[in-house]
Amino acid sequence: EAAAEYLHELVRKKYWGYSADEDLSIEDILKTKYRGIRPAPGYPACPDHTEKRIIFDLLDAERLTGAGLTENFAMTPPAAVSGYIFSHPGSVYFNIGKLGEDQLKDYASRKKMSIEEAARWLAPNL
Repeated sequence: EAAAEYLHELVRKKYWGYSADEDLSIEDILKTKYRGIRPAPGYPACPDHTEKRIIFDLLDAERLTGAGLTENFAMTPPAAVSGYIFSHPGSVYFNIGKLGEDQLKDYASRKKMSIEEAARWLAPNL
């Protein structure tokens, strides 16, 4: 998590540069007083762990970093993290609540997976 926080700081200040003059205290960083958010698959805003495969494929992450995914989409080594970085000043964290049967069916269709498989990955939200 510390490495993810540091990378996010580099993105804000250097690589994307949208907060180049940012000077936050550790307390402010822990309170996420910076611009943007960093959600990740498997967390409340993005509960489906299978999305990690898309990230890994887009970035060629296994070859470039040596990190991997298990059959259940846990990351290896265990300290590895992945996620999305959003820089929009209005970005806020949110939780996905309980999904209805219609939402599960729609999600399964969009993901091209069976309803049973979608239910497996979204079980905490059903």
